[in-house]
Amino acid sequence: MIIFLYGPDTYRSGQKLKEIVESHRKIHKSGLNLKYLDIKEEEYEDFERHLQVNSMFQEKKLIILKNAFSSQDFKEKFSKNIKKIKELKDIILFYEDEEFPKNNSFLNLLKKQARCQEFRQLEGLKLKNWIKKEFDNCEAKIEPKALELLVDYVGDDLWRLSNEIKKLISYKSNPRPDLGSGISTITVEDVELLVKPKIETDIFKTIDAIALRNKKLALSLVHQHLEKGDSPLYLFSMITFQFRNLLAVKSSVSEKQSFYPPKIPGIHPYVVRKSFFQAKKFRLDELKKIYQRLFEADLNIKTGKIEPITALDMLVTEI
Repeated sequence: MIIFLYGPDTYRSGQKLKEIVESHRKIHKSGLNLKYLDIKEEEYEDFERHLQVNSMFQEKKLIILKNAFSSQDFKEKFSKNIKKIKELKDIILFYEDEEFPKNNSFLNLLKKQARCQEFRQLEGLKLKNWIKKEFDNCEAKIEPKALELLVDYVGDDLWRLSNEIKKLISYKSNPRPDLGSGISTITVEDVELLVKPKIETDIFKTIDAIALRNKKLALSLVHQHLEKGDSPLYLFSMITFQFRNLLAVKSSVSEKQSFYPPKIPGIHPYVVRKSFFQAKKFRLDELKKIYQRLFEADLNIKTGKIEPITALDMLVTEI
């Protein structure tokens, strides 16, 4: 059997992977036939050798393959033998934390021959329903407005959302359930008290507005941050930080590279993925000019030539 889990939502794909591994361990208790192979470090022959090893316990093997798409040699040899591999009693599981173009031949082969599940980033109603389900699983409830605020504060980062949900539930848990309901309903006040807004999430929206030359929206988003009490200097530093990422990503990608975000030292893969598609909205020379303006504005702020808020407004209107 061949299983293929892929997509940028590593929280849900990781949960599914964990579920499969735990199920395998319950049945095959020796643990000797569970193998993890990173194809960036292993050859096809290494995979084949693990496949051919006979189990002394007559157990079904579970071989988890990571970064298989990175090796052309592996893809060619696996494709050649895929029908024979599919007929084995063992489980071959491909795990990839990214999206692939629809015309990718190896992707389409796996879609035909494997049990596939894609994990895209949740948004809108799907994201809210996921949050509700997480609360329901813990027998807890959250007010609709509190849920909206939680999404505004955290965005689609399920790893952080999971931690924030646990924090909120722990805070509202009654240490004496015999005196009443075990967990009180989560309110807007609870979210405001315990969840810190992650400004980085909204920075992507602001940069998108700038990229689309929607100055009105960009200015509105900047002033929304300021009205919430965010420091103009911190806001300026975050915009600078993100444009630095965009410039680094744009400089590392060829014009023909449309689907595969590069791996850039010093920048988290999640940030690279988010920046990769955003960078497409700018030309390289545009990003260089914007970054130069940011550098000059930063210098003017630090030397007292201009107020931070004025610098932000000028920056948005001049781009």
